[in-house]
Amino acid sequence: MTNSEQLYKALSDRILILDGAMGTMLQRYKFEEEDYRGDRFKDWEYPVKGNNDLLSLTQPQAIEEVHKKYLEAGADIIETNTFSGTTIAMADYHMEDLVYELNYESAKIARKVCDEYTVVNPDKPRFVAGSIGPTNRTASLSPDVNDPGYRAITFEELRVAYKQQCEALLEGGSDILLVETIFDTLNAKAALFAIDEIQEEKGIKIPIMVSGTITDASGRTLSGQTAEAFLISVSHLNLLSVGFNCALGANQLTPYLETLAHHSDFYISAYPNAGLPNAFGKYDETPEDMAGQIKEYVEKGLINIIGGCCGTTPDHIKAIADLVAQYPPRKLRELI
Repeated sequence: MTNSEQLYKALSDRILILDGAMGTMLQRYKFEEEDYRGDRFKDWEYPVKGNNDLLSLTQPQAIEEVHKKYLEAGADIIETNTFSGTTIAMADYHMEDLVYELNYESAKIARKVCDEYTVVNPDKPRFVAGSIGPTNRTASLSPDVNDPGYRAITFEELRVAYKQQCEALLEGGSDILLVETIFDTLNAKAALFAIDEIQEEKGIKIPIMVSGTITDASGRTLSGQTAEAFLISVSHLNLLSVGFNCALGANQLTPYLETLAHHSDFYISAYPNAGLPNAFGKYDETPEDMAGQIKEYVEKGLINIIGGCCGTTPDHIKAIADLVAQYPPRKLRELI
């Protein structure tokens, strides 16, 4: 059975567990500028602290440790350390030329640990999701309030950048491509266009997860779409799943997941933050509190894939995994 076949079989059997926050875990290492640089980049002329994707090259053992902690906690799917792995985002560090290597090596690290855990327990295969973030540019909105028609990026520039990232993630061993934290659906459509190009060129079918972000109590993405409009605008491809992550805690996300669950034939994913950040930007929600809120998702039959975003740790993922093991996954409408 191929990895893709195993993935679809697992989804039909149970709710799958996605991992938690990579950044939250990396903060515990208290890496400084020299740690980010390592030997290879010790003479790099620009600051690199904060470039977490770079740690896949300079501190790969830390990335591997974080992955293993989430797998130990019960994760079925782990995300590659590539949230900012495009030439667009890496331009901040003048590291555009490293993009292919960053994505390839990040996927290889995740693939290695997943395979190790699958060998130990073949009945619980583990999967690698190549993380594709939104970039720091938006194709739908102007960054200049005095020039609303201006755009800092074009669809074509995004397509080219995403295609490079996706090819490297696949060649490094990703089972899934996860277009996540979408605040501008036009950016996401560029990523999906690039993925579809790869599917056509290589004659393959790639499991694609799409995860948007509702930015506030308005119930809309930053580019102004409601949950239902967001769903419609990404449904032209045969996706593995659609869902929401980040920005909100589990409680606040419930009505938007209900909209997706009631209108979609795809699997539904959710990975909320550990509540809302406090005045210091920290997340206070305990694993027990978060699992208690997610109980509503499973009691209502809303989800197929569940994990955590900002502020979540292996303890949060373990509490969620223990909870959802008692519940069946959401049934696709066509199967009901």
